[in-house]
Amino acid sequence: MKSGALKYAIFIALFPAVSFAQLVKKDDTTSHNYFNEDGTMRVAIAKQVQMPSSGGKLAADGPHIMANGGIQDMLRDMGATVRVSNAELSDREKTEYGSWRKMGYANGRLADNVMQNEADGFFTIGFLATCPSSLGMLAGLQQSLTSTDTSSVSILWLDAHADYNTPETTRSGSMGGMPLAIANGLALEQVRRDSKLNPPLPSSHIVTAGLRDVDPMEQHLLDVARIQNITVDDIRNLTKNVYDQMDALSKVSDKIYVHIDLDILDASEVPFHNYPTENGPTSYELAALFKEIFQKYPKTAAIGFASIPAEDPGQVTLKAVNRMVVGAIEGIKERKEDM
Repeated sequence: MKSGALKYAIFIALFPAVSFAQLVKKDDTTSHNYFNEDGTMRVAIAKQVQMPSSGGKLAADGPHIMANGGIQDMLRDMGATVRVSNAELSDREKTEYGSWRKMGYANGRLADNVMQNEADGFFTIGFLATCPSSLGMLAGLQQSLTSTDTSSVSILWLDAHADYNTPETTRSGSMGGMPLAIANGLALEQVRRDSKLNPPLPSSHIVTAGLRDVDPMEQHLLDVARIQNITVDDIRNLTKNVYDQMDALSKVSDKIYVHIDLDILDASEVPFHNYPTENGPTSYELAALFKEIFQKYPKTAAIGFASIPAEDPGQVTLKAVNRMVVGAIEGIKERKEDM
């Protein structure tokens, strides 16, 4: 045996517990920032318009509405460089049978865009047609890691509903009620793999927030998985539980994705959503939450908003989205000042 091979064999024999992932340098999110040398911020808007079904009262062009509803000017006024991408199916993928399969492919395209944003040092804001697009946001962050330990991504899921159903527990049969369970590896493995999210997220990498309407069998799954939750009261008052849960996600992951289904908002701000739910937080309260967590937790690496209703008198919901985006960006800017 040559001396080099012998040394390698001795190393493996002496250190059998060392995994290959531990030998690869991880993406150091704590030192990574989204700023140019002159202090201006880099922001990427990633749109994904694919839906797994008709969408009901949701706007089919919701991502375009959110992207073109004034937020770009607001971001530039905050000193940001802004670029926009749209996740589109290839000609071959457009001919694929099944809306769920197409959803997975579209998520894969979104994942590519998010991964490129991370590589270029752009903070990603996802404007998404439906919550299943969250799989693409997660996958993009996961694939951007330079470690083989690609499970090191977590999610803070803000929604009036847990979206933790499976085909066996769902009452509606809609994929829109399943994305968090899919991300956790409980259902629709092919959709998850088409979305480029692999491996699935461990349960310890998931925290929900603002839940108010959960199906009984869905709640059982959450209890079995020991998924932790931040209540509406926690959000409103920025209680210790908010920090405890964010601390927990930070300890187990390299990057954290913050996902917002707009029905987390009180029904007064999303009156024409498919599932408006009373007693939710306001966009002002959520903006304050996002400013806080994006400032204090440098591993928060992307934010996404899903499911704006087609009918939005006075642009109440659109203004709420803009308000929450600004809160997150303000937090990141203050994070830079603290570094």
